[in-house]
Amino acid sequence: MSSQRQTMIKEKIKDCMRAKFQSYSPETRYMPFHHRLLGKDRMALYSFIQSLNTTFGVSIYEPVAVALAQERFRIAKTQVKPANRISTEAHQQIQTIMDDLTVSDREPNKSAEIAEIREVCLTGTLNQVKLTQVDIWLEDHEGKLFLIDLKTVKPNKGDFQKFKRTLLEWAAAELAKDPEVVVNTMIGIPYNPYEPKPYERWTMRGMLDLQDDILIAEELWNFIGGEGTYAVLLDAFEMAGIELREEIDSYFERFRYES
Repeated sequence: MSSQRQTMIKEKIKDCMRAKFQSYSPETRYMPFHHRLLGKDRMALYSFIQSLNTTFGVSIYEPVAVALAQERFRIAKTQVKPANRISTEAHQQIQTIMDDLTVSDREPNKSAEIAEIREVCLTGTLNQVKLTQVDIWLEDHEGKLFLIDLKTVKPNKGDFQKFKRTLLEWAAAELAKDPEVVVNTMIGIPYNPYEPKPYERWTMRGMLDLQDDILIAEELWNFIGGEGTYAVLLDAFEMAGIELREEIDSYFERFRYES
């Protein structure tokens, strides 16, 4: 990543944080013991961090991902409504795949699953469906689609079944619109909370294809922005934090004197 592009990403992060400051309103919670022990400014900062954690994907990761992807992909968007029709036979095929995975009658194999859905993507009635919005929508210069569902870094083990169904339904809907399209649907996890140990992928085994269903940390950001993006992105976050420090301190200082 060029220094010019890194600066652009740093400024994007700062813009996202400033927008968060403008929209943020601390919870009006009376906590007399906490306030006296820690100070209202620290409690306001704590509340802000909790709020930021909840919305980090939409507030920070998604706009940064689009900014990174624009040089590598023809289209890069966030919060995109997917196609809204799935054939009855494709829906049944998805259910068969899910049932087989649940009882371990088959191993996850994304390319095989997509091929099975493609075969029946227009068979039967096309029914309207309401699917989860795509967090990051990418289309390369050859027309290949990459639909990414950003998740928290420690999803519950029981959620992977729901995630898998979403990925298959996105693929089925796009294939119903264009049976020839090359569509890739993936879970994106922004960083590895177990660093320096490997991510605990065993929690996903049996439901997700670990090669084609999920991108974690470096895999995700290097795919979006090119080789080496993850390391440069971490530096951009650090520089943004340093340059915002006085603004952050000033913002929370005002809470100290509130009655």
